[in-house]
Amino acid sequence: MADTFLSIRQRFDRAGILLAGLCALHCVATIVVVSALGLGSHFLLSPEIHRFGLALALIIAAVAIGWGALKHRRAAPFVTAMTGLTFMGGALAIPHGAGEAILTLIGVVLVSAGHLLNLRPASRSD
Repeated sequence: MADTFLSIRQRFDRAGILLAGLCALHCVATIVVVSALGLGSHFLLSPEIHRFGLALALIIAAVAIGWGALKHRRAAPFVTAMTGLTFMGGALAIPHGAGEAILTLIGVVLVSAGHLLNLRPASRSD
């Protein structure tokens, strides 16, 4: 039973890392496509995409990071991921542009790092 829960948590951590990577790709692609071609700005810069992405990141992190924190009692994954989610939330509060992209990219890197830290103890002590 414990192995099943570990496997589910690891999948959530991996999903969180994938989501963070997709978010980073979206940020970079949006800047390149909108700047270079002027295409897709309505869709790519839509606040709904960013809100949905943050909500999904919050859910995945709450399950994976929260579960991991309860299991292995290490604060580093939790603090790292929550700091990243804070940066991502802060990016929603400012206008589109370089500042928003920088905050978002910092956030997704930190959230990914939190998930990676959360996976490390799973392979050693869980």
